[in-house]
Amino acid sequence: MKKSHGPVFRAARLELARCSACRGRAVTQGVFHELPCEQCNASGWVSGETGEALPHHVLVMQLSLRLQAAEQQIEQLKRSVPMSGPAAQYTQSNRRGAGGTNYTGD
Repeated sequence: MKKSHGPVFRAARLELARCSACRGRAVTQGVFHELPCEQCNASGWVSGETGEALPHHVLVMQLSLRLQAAEQQIEQLKRSVPMSGPAAQYTQSNRRGAGGTNYTGD
């Protein structure tokens, strides 16, 4: 392990796994109603390495990192796949309408 002084410059991304007790639902079935899961602190996620519940501040940061990565992936997919079919008619001008405007046939 490399020695360093001061705070870490980047947040470490931990491996998360779904809670085995609640199967990622954050609640367990009681006799009459659902109860918050005790093993994952009612989050549905545990540490992938140890299987233990994460503290709330760590869990919030890890979920935020995952959300940001998913949003970046969605944006990349939106840019890489050209729109085709009926949806393309509504977003691109075909200059068939009055004065060269978009005509969709509606």
